[in-house]
Amino acid sequence: METTYIKTPLGIAKIIGDENGVSVISVSDEGDSTAKLEQAKQMSDSIPKVLQEAASQLNDYFEGKRNDFTFKLNTSGTEFQQKVWNGLLEIPFGKTMSYLELSKKLGDVKAIRAVASANGKNPLWIVVPCHRVIGSDGSLTGYAGGLWRKKWLLEHENPSKQQGLFSDL
Repeated sequence: METTYIKTPLGIAKIIGDENGVSVISVSDEGDSTAKLEQAKQMSDSIPKVLQEAASQLNDYFEGKRNDFTFKLNTSGTEFQQKVWNGLLEIPFGKTMSYLELSKKLGDVKAIRAVASANGKNPLWIVVPCHRVIGSDGSLTGYAGGLWRKKWLLEHENPSKQQGLFSDL
């Protein structure tokens, strides 16, 4: 497995993967580790070949030049988690869906808590768009990266529609 770090508007993104695909993308605050920030600066010039496309596409996303990802994914999780993550991949850029709607779409309205749990274990930040899942009342709900990041991502993907909805955060 190879690892690289890139600087994003939301913190330092850590990308892990190999020739089989990217298995983890996570984010941490720049203040979490100056070493990570230094590493991100140094590694942007020497990103491992197997991670170059992922790093490039993430940078394009943050620059507003991309709204989908085409690099190879290699996630590991239970069959149910994989089903939920595949369901997340079907939520279009700039759109949101409630946990209840996602549960219905996956075929079991009663699985809403299990869907929310699988959503929270998503290993591919942004690429598998768990940030697009909101409460049934339209409110922002839990997000492993922090609600401020979720708000930023939703506004980034749909600035005209979302700006007024989440102004209290």
